[in-house]
Amino acid sequence: MSAVLSIPPSSSRAALGFGTATFGREVAEPDALILLDHAFARGIRHFDTAAAYSTGKAEEIVGAWLKTRPRVRTEITLATKLLPPYTREAIDRGVTAALHRLGVEQIDVLYLHRWDPSAETAECREALDAWVRRGIVRSLGASNTPLVALQAALAAQTAAGLTRFSWLQNNLNYAVRDASQSVRRACADAGVAVVTFSPLGAGFLTGKHAGGVVAGSRFAVAPAHGPIYFTPTGQARLAALLAVAAQYDLPPARLALGWAIHRSPPVTVLIGGRRADQIDQAFAAVDGVPPAALAALEAAHPDAD
Repeated sequence: MSAVLSIPPSSSRAALGFGTATFGREVAEPDALILLDHAFARGIRHFDTAAAYSTGKAEEIVGAWLKTRPRVRTEITLATKLLPPYTREAIDRGVTAALHRLGVEQIDVLYLHRWDPSAETAECREALDAWVRRGIVRSLGASNTPLVALQAALAAQTAAGLTRFSWLQNNLNYAVRDASQSVRRACADAGVAVVTFSPLGAGFLTGKHAGGVVAGSRFAVAPAHGPIYFTPTGQARLAALLAVAAQYDLPPARLALGWAIHRSPPVTVLIGGRRADQIDQAFAAVDGVPPAALAALEAAHPDAD
């Protein structure tokens, strides 16, 4: 039996989840298992992966973890994602493959990994609904999806009497605002839980790349992340964050994490990393950032579209 789905709390700050995008790429399986154990021991109960992460290797690592720790499965929310195209055949094949790699009988949250015209078809909506009605998928989500597309999908699903998307997973950090306050408010009104990722902007917001991309970093291993952050807007927001961090004598990473965690309406923030202490630093940011520092960040670049 799966855990109760872990949606964001009603408080003014986020829940923490754990993302596995680095598994099988920057993080080998033995180290990944240590990270999963540490995240669980710290109280994290929302675990996120995807078929696209290292072409399925991340799902396999999570599956290996769950296989040797059967009690864990009953306590966590397990999310994964499918890539387009979202035809019935591709969805059915993708869900079946994910179940096999994860070694589970049920997926708690199934996302469409990115929006695509094929997601707007009745075929896609009906195929997703069928997996929920079979009890194999518990809930549906959309990731990397504009609000207008999500709202249109919700309307179409409701009109047809099909299972609605109840999760949105978008990028949100001090540099990039794909789940801005207006998006979160609209989702709250629609009964859609928001999950965000990259609270440190793939390391951009730590300031370590100020002199150029660091060898072996996320930007070096996956260069496609670069154009998202190395923009005039991103650089201006980074400069503001570094200035506030210096003013309040805070590590930039802690300040960036604190900003992501203390959003309202609240979200689930996916954290990751290569070492256990990087998980610990997220917990340190929960209560370890002065409200005045967060206010200074907000004044410099408000949480908006």
